[in-house]
Amino acid sequence: MNTQRNWTREEIMLAFELYCTIPSGQVTAKNPLIKSLADSIRRTHNSVKLKLQNFKSYDPSYTTDGRIGLSHGSKLDKEVCDEFLNNWDALVYKTSELKRQLGLQEDMSAPEAANEFFIGKEVESIARRRIGQSFFRRTLLASFDNKCCITGINSPLLLRASHIKPWSQSNDINEKTNPQNGILLNALHDEAFDKGLITITPKYLLIISTQLSPDTDWYFDFFSRYNGTEIQKPNKFLPAKNFIEYHNDMIFKG
Repeated sequence: MNTQRNWTREEIMLAFELYCTIPSGQVTAKNPLIKSLADSIRRTHNSVKLKLQNFKSYDPSYTTDGRIGLSHGSKLDKEVCDEFLNNWDALVYKTSELKRQLGLQEDMSAPEAANEFFIGKEVESIARRRIGQSFFRRTLLASFDNKCCITGINSPLLLRASHIKPWSQSNDINEKTNPQNGILLNALHDEAFDKGLITITPKYLLIISTQLSPDTDWYFDFFSRYNGTEIQKPNKFLPAKNFIEYHNDMIFKG
């Protein structure tokens, strides 16, 4: 194995996609996903681990509060990060194809579409949507440490990757698969967020709509006890304020 050769653009793309979808505390040379990628591109497990740590230096959602990653990144590392931080859809779809070529297993958490009912561009559109939704969910699970940002519920079966600006109203370039357009919620609060019955402020405080009646037995347990409290922030990909403001203005029913 030649460990001295330069990283290719395609290898860096695959590593950056993996950086997005692995919890920060699990970036170790023993992580099965890191080992699988390293073996497929003929690199050491430790070199892939270090590459993922380098990406923190170029992740604005990580560095805004003064944190830094390793300082050994290359010019190409920065170029790839900058390009895909501004075009998430391209990153997700291109790396999915690269993984297919390498025989790496794709984790598809979105419901499988019945392709026999679609032809041509419709099949491609469905595939892109499934790939994007799967990436979005895996990234939010990793960023929020598999916990609802309101309640701390940590059962994946009860967690939803919620778009702040709804999927149907987001563009295909930098919004639908952008992890900064998402928060991780349990199923109940996901539904309430989608219906505009709760929102978060640019300071990451939870606000409850007055349309929810306080004269119910469950109101305090599920809603008012959290009103005005700060959500549990992710360890990377902090929700972007432009998406939050959209939800405040266009979705929330104050």
